[in-house]
Amino acid sequence: MKKNNLLVLVFAGSLALWLFGCAKKEIKNLNSNGKNIICFGDSITFGYGVKPGEDYPTALSKMINMPVINAGLDGDTSVTSFKRIKADVLDKKPFLVLIEFCGNDFLKGIPLDATTNNIRIMVRQIQAQGAIAAIVDVSAGLFLRDYRLRFFKLAQESGSIFIPAVLSGIITNPSMKSDFMHPNPEGYKIVAQRIYRAVNPYLKAHK
Repeated sequence: MKKNNLLVLVFAGSLALWLFGCAKKEIKNLNSNGKNIICFGDSITFGYGVKPGEDYPTALSKMINMPVINAGLDGDTSVTSFKRIKADVLDKKPFLVLIEFCGNDFLKGIPLDATTNNIRIMVRQIQAQGAIAAIVDVSAGLFLRDYRLRFFKLAQESGSIFIPAVLSGIITNPSMKSDFMHPNPEGYKIVAQRIYRAVNPYLKAHK
């Protein structure tokens, strides 16, 4: 990928973070005693379309001096995820949990209110475990915009980190995707960089 294109994508992600007020706020459980960062989500987290090790959690693990667990499942929704949240997240000594759901909810016609409420329940369960919760938004421009607005409000209300528009500039760029929706290895690296920038201030606070 050309250097100029990378700079544009990084700038776009930084601007999105600034616009949605991801500067350090009153985030719950900054004193978390957990040991792992857990990426809990669907195919975007799982790394659909790329080889093992080319997913965003792996890229994130190279930026953070803490274990990162990929708990993504291809095809998962905010409804079906409750079947595995205990074993895959709550029982894994979480320090920080990155919650990434909505794409399959949208495709399967799950109402926005239901998805929002499911994410709210996840946040409560994670925070009750003593971990930090972060909501990862996969919207881009007008695509899934309503989810972005709901998730931002939920993060503000619940004391969670909000990470907006991680696919901005990727989902509209064929050279950054493996198919119509999923990033390729370079795209997942950009996603990881955006998530790292959003969570790093809270990791520093923990240190």
